[in-house]
This record gives sequence, structure tokens and C-alpha cells, in this order.
Amino acid sequence: MISKFQKISPYTFNEKLFQIIDKEWFLITAGQPSSMNTMTASWGGFGILWNKPVCFIFVRPTRFTYNFLEENERFTMSFFSKEYKKTLSFLGTISGKNLDKIGESGLTLVSIDNLSFAFEESRLIFDCKKIYYNDLLPQNFLDSEIGLNYKANDYHRMYIGEIVNIFEKLIV
Repeated sequence: MISKFQKISPYTFNEKLFQIIDKEWFLITAGQPSSMNTMTASWGGFGILWNKPVCFIFVRPTRFTYNFLEENERFTMSFFSKEYKKTLSFLGTISGKNLDKIGESGLTLVSIDNLSFAFEESRLIFDCKKIYYNDLLPQNFLDSEIGLNYKANDYHRMYIGEIVNIFEKLIV
């Protein structure tokens, strides 16, 4: 259970969002303990949409985590302190398809109401419920340089998640 964390409101959340997404990275986790995966990401964002606090993440269909996002209603975004950068790098370069990369990472799974899962070592967790998805289409790119991110034509799927909970690690 998520006992070493305090719940905070999206409206009192005070972090440098561009910094933590782009420079510090995060883990996207979806599934159930018997069948789940996590992946490192550095693309995403937060905002208000349909009068709800939301996040949006991007995952390529070729990623192992993609199927877990498709099959589950909830996902988490876990942010870590700098000392976990090597672990995030490992989790971003190894597929969970043929390896228990969560077990190999040394991170400890924590349950959020048995609906979603994150990591005890996180400093910040966004617990999200999927409310929308759409595929990025190359014909809709207005800046031709965007296509340079897709040499293999493996365009991301965007998921929008309603932020159900935000948990911040208690400082002991």
C-alpha cells in the first residue's frame, strides 16, 4: 500500500513541469502485478481538459508497455530523485517482453487501491484514469521537422489521463 506518501491536490502541486518531464524523465506503468510493464518516458504534459486535471503521455505501438496501456483503465507516472537516473535509463533501454525488468531494476512495486501500481522509491506519483486516446498522424504535422522523430514510421499513440490522485513522498 502507498503509506509513505501524502496525497496532494493538482491545484497545489508546485513543480517545474518542463524540468521533471524532459530532464528528469519518468516511468509510465500499466497492468496488474501478474502482468504489467513500465517504461521510461520524457514526452508528456499536464493541463486542464474537459474541466478535469489531466496528463497526456505518448507511447509507440512497438513498445511492450503499449499493450498494457490498451488493456488497462489506469496508469501511473512516477518521478524519481536524481539518484535513480541510471535505473530509469536501464528501464528505458531494456524491453520487459523477455525479462522481468521491474524485478531487475531493484524498484519496489506499490499498489494504489489495487487499480494501478507505481514504485515505493518514487518521489512523486500521478495516478491516472484513461479518458481519451488518439494516434499521431504524419499528415497533421504542421512542422516538417517533427517527422524526423519517426524514421521507422512508428507514430505514437497519445493517451489523456484524468489525474485521479497525486502522491508526494513524505520527508522523514
